[in-house]
Amino acid sequence: MRKTKLISMLLAMSVTAAALAGCGAAPAASGTASSDASASTAAASGDKVVKIGVFEPASGDNGAGGKQETLGIQYANSETPTVEIGGEEYTVQLVVVDNQSSTEKGPSAAQQLVSEGVSVVLGSYGSGVSIAASDVFKNGGVPAIGVTCTNPQVTEGNDHYFRICFLDPFQGTVLANYASKTLGAKKAYCLSKLGDDYSAGLVNYFVEAFKALGGEVVEESFPEGNSDFTSYITNAKSQDCEVFFSPVSIEAAANIIEQAASQGLTIPLLAGDTWDSNVVSGTAQGKDVEICVTTFYQEGAVPEFDEGLKAYINGDSTALANNGGNDMIAAVSAMGYDAYYVALEALKAAGSTDPAAVQAAIPGVVYTGVSGKIAFNETGDAERDTAYVKKANNETGEWDFVAEQGI
Repeated sequence: MRKTKLISMLLAMSVTAAALAGCGAAPAASGTASSDASASTAAASGDKVVKIGVFEPASGDNGAGGKQETLGIQYANSETPTVEIGGEEYTVQLVVVDNQSSTEKGPSAAQQLVSEGVSVVLGSYGSGVSIAASDVFKNGGVPAIGVTCTNPQVTEGNDHYFRICFLDPFQGTVLANYASKTLGAKKAYCLSKLGDDYSAGLVNYFVEAFKALGGEVVEESFPEGNSDFTSYITNAKSQDCEVFFSPVSIEAAANIIEQAASQGLTIPLLAGDTWDSNVVSGTAQGKDVEICVTTFYQEGAVPEFDEGLKAYINGDSTALANNGGNDMIAAVSAMGYDAYYVALEALKAAGSTDPAAVQAAIPGVVYTGVSGKIAFNETGDAERDTAYVKKANNETGEWDFVAEQGI
């Protein structure tokens, strides 16, 4: 651990945590905390309750992915609703807020979690909103564990934000290698969204790695609110590009796929983890498009987990709707599941619900989850060296496993 990180944590240990109360479980309405009946019952009966904040989008561009990430956390909580802390059993209460996929509105949602007295926060799906809310958690003395926010800036230069996923420099290089070495592409078209830290960052790392492999790049970006991608697709075709790389939101992805198919774009569409969704593979179904993505988990890797999550999804109409209407396992759900157990390990190691004690305990947590081994390095990032490459099956609307790939 870096010396500055250790000093900061030791100083933070003097801060006392907020009192425990309240409830949380299902995805909340815009900017509001949701409630959990079991935690409410526990609080009413006088049982001890520890709060875990869930900072995720349930609306906006990343709402679909945020709901699936939250599902994994909720499933883990249903499976393990209590934790032993300092020799006493606590009921775990999820306090869920909707950050609306917004860098402007996310900080106020983060402040709600701080005000609720959570001991640790999980999230967010979307690096930009994680970065935007970071200072709120820092100033509130609450540690956060990123689940799938892959931009390096999430943990860079701070001591309170941690992360269990791989980072974009790694993911961008994996995608560039796949485009160049597997697909044989010499020229890539790259499209990001203006002001979006995730897509701009991942495109940057892809471009850097692809050029290092001798490739040529045509790069563009589109503004907030854009839904017409025909001019970008036309440009990719006219420039004779051999892959179309656009690691944008699920909402934008669906439009790109529809318009690429209607314009007869035959080159592969490449993206990062945000496109790993049944919404994306479902949009590709029946269309003459080729889509490949990198992601964190492949359905079938841990059958027991898959079966349990599918039963959970199918057993509740809200969960089914939040998973896009079917029981396909999203990698972000697996990551949310693992993040919940990492938080429990940190609480047990801290022996306290005090956020400062939990923050000090997180770097020492080592946990093997369904997505693999999780251990933190000196910057608070998990030491990950593997990504899964998947390809959309145009006949079934599902994802087919292609390869397990490192750099």
